[in-house]
Amino acid sequence: MMPDENAIAFILKVLTANVAEELAQLSGKSTTDALRDFMATKTYNVLMKPKSQLYRESPAYVVDMVEAEQSGDRQRWLEV
Repeated sequence: MMPDENAIAFILKVLTANVAEELAQLSGKSTTDALRDFMATKTYNVLMKPKSQLYRESPAYVVDMVEAEQSGDRQRWLEV
């Protein structure tokens, strides 16, 4: 059973914040800058589409997708 829209919206906010924090730690950027960079990725666009169900994954999984996307490793990005 899929969560309702409010639950999905809450999950997306929390997951987005957690991903931004992890990306900030990895890059040495501020959380705000890491969030801004994350929001400009294809991975973020996929995450924002509830039908993708990416919101069900861990922050580490999403960070791995972002890293694959940013490194140009499309094959790995699609596998993740």
